[in-house]
Amino acid sequence: MLQNNPALVLLKNKLRSKSEYVEGIVKQNEKGFGFLEVSTQQSYFIPPPCMKKVMHGDRVAAVVQHHIQNNKELQVAHPEKIIQPFLTRFVGRIQKKNKKLFIIPDQKQLTQAIQCEISKNIMKSALQEGDWVVAELRHHPLSGNHFFYAEITEFITTHANNLFPWWVTLARHNLARTEPTLDSPQEMLDEQLKRQDLTEMPFITIDSANTEDIDDALYIEETGIDQLTLIVAIADPTAYVSVNSMIDTAASERSFTNYLPGFHVSMLPRQLSNNICSLRPHKKRPVLACRITISSNGTPDANVQFFAAWITSRCQLVYDHVSDWLDDHQKSHWQPPDTIIAKQLTLLNRLRIIRNQWRHKNALIFKERPEFRFLLSKTGEVLDIVAEHRRIANYIVEEAMILANICAAHLLRDKFGFGIYNVHFGFDQAHAAQAVTVLSNHGINTDKRTITTLEGFRILRRQLDSLPTQFLSNRIRRFQLLSEIKTTPGPHFGLGLEVYATWTSPIRKYGDMVNHRLLKAIIKGECGVCPTETLALKMSERRKQNRIAEREVSEWLYLRFFQKIVGSLKKFSAEVIDVSRGGLRIRLQENGAVAFIPSSFIHHTRKELVCSHDNGIVKIKNIVIYRVTDMIEVTIETVRMDTRSIIARPVPSDHSS
Repeated sequence: MLQNNPALVLLKNKLRSKSEYVEGIVKQNEKGFGFLEVSTQQSYFIPPPCMKKVMHGDRVAAVVQHHIQNNKELQVAHPEKIIQPFLTRFVGRIQKKNKKLFIIPDQKQLTQAIQCEISKNIMKSALQEGDWVVAELRHHPLSGNHFFYAEITEFITTHANNLFPWWVTLARHNLARTEPTLDSPQEMLDEQLKRQDLTEMPFITIDSANTEDIDDALYIEETGIDQLTLIVAIADPTAYVSVNSMIDTAASERSFTNYLPGFHVSMLPRQLSNNICSLRPHKKRPVLACRITISSNGTPDANVQFFAAWITSRCQLVYDHVSDWLDDHQKSHWQPPDTIIAKQLTLLNRLRIIRNQWRHKNALIFKERPEFRFLLSKTGEVLDIVAEHRRIANYIVEEAMILANICAAHLLRDKFGFGIYNVHFGFDQAHAAQAVTVLSNHGINTDKRTITTLEGFRILRRQLDSLPTQFLSNRIRRFQLLSEIKTTPGPHFGLGLEVYATWTSPIRKYGDMVNHRLLKAIIKGECGVCPTETLALKMSERRKQNRIAEREVSEWLYLRFFQKIVGSLKKFSAEVIDVSRGGLRIRLQENGAVAFIPSSFIHHTRKELVCSHDNGIVKIKNIVIYRVTDMIEVTIETVRMDTRSIIARPVPSDHSS
């Protein structure tokens, strides 16, 4: 009745004339009020009644009114229009109350239950309290509706299923739970491609003990004074999968094999990835290969040969076994099966050393962290978390693959000028200027023009790596751009290379399949087909989704693991990885878990405590007590399942309270 009242409309217009009209993101406080964040420097108060019309993360347009309260001016935002709702498609858990159905979104910042209805393809009786579902937001209060309302569109799993972290995470990101299927036996394509017969050469594969999708094999020999010739043979799924076929389309959509803790979803049908294409020992397999001659200083000869071939792997070796033997022939419990394989390993280790030296001098090598593997029961319980450090055999394979990828990148660039490239530009101009300021404050003088060149970036990285701590390196890394997938060649600053394109994992990466087809076109003297930018963007997005999914499942598993440790007072060594106004983010060295230390655990008097994200330091009474990259000891205080967070407490020291 009052909605179209002329007097009310006139009053609103008068109020607006004295107010600002702004856009921003809603930030909710647990006490019921909120803030409209317009920029990192500007935010406006949202009172509790107005917060009922919005939720945390909504992008809204609001009227900001100025009030005088206690002789102070107060700026209050009144949201009026939804621009982008925080929730659209989301996952959550079922709640039943007063014969009505609600869904609680599985979001760290959201606790409100949203009333919902069920899609026609889901039986209402099948849903129980706590079950996991997918829903879509249908009504928003700022869109002319009185309340939030959602529709349940997909059932994920029951509340009792202990494997829910995997199924919920895959559903959240709309990722497949199973690999593509192969409806009929796959025959090789007639590619009009002559294959060299290398089946008598003693190729070997080196992988983890349980690897089934084996995609690379190596053979090496001495071909002159201080010269090595390496043949890298790569599994060839494009010999079976034609362009735009059903399998090719499915692989294109997935873009990558999705590796999650204790579980992976293959990009290709497992009959192909684990059997037909896998370079299993004693099985004749088609491959795409390259032959590279390397001098004693690690420089590859310009005459790199790419060709199609047949190989038969002599044996499937395991990283740890090979590393043990190369570390100490006498003490190793494992020995190569014969002198031929022993010779191969010795020469490959020599290649590793000279190529590693070449990359230190001509490119970049970053310091690495161990990978952490969850040991899981069949029901998803975390039995243990083990650190897996990269060893000699891992580096042998890495150096061989990087060398082969560099050679392919140069060939594709020179022949076609297109392909699927991994590109990283280091800094853009704006971030370079910020980096230069930070560097200058720590006694390193440079300029933004220099560090935005490949050689300038290399020099900077080597200088940072030579410092006694990684503090400054950490501070600078936050200004760097992310790597991208591009169809045109470009530098990879992170690797310190002029150009980089992978083709060595076609079983697991669709971009490598694309590059295989382009390399085959070069071998046959044909014109290649340039991949679309849409494909590159899709692969970039899928890579991001897969990484987020892996992190989310890991978060759940860490929570399960630490639930058993809370209260034990066990001490953990941890690295400070970030500083925020609220406290410290740390990474436990023993198992890789990320935890949070609230500022109240650092010092009891808040006025005496300064936590600076920009500087990466914590001060008490103007004395620096913590810096990013510092190592500290902590105990686990609590595990919060609702916010997916592990709360730690620093072990008392001279400056703690």
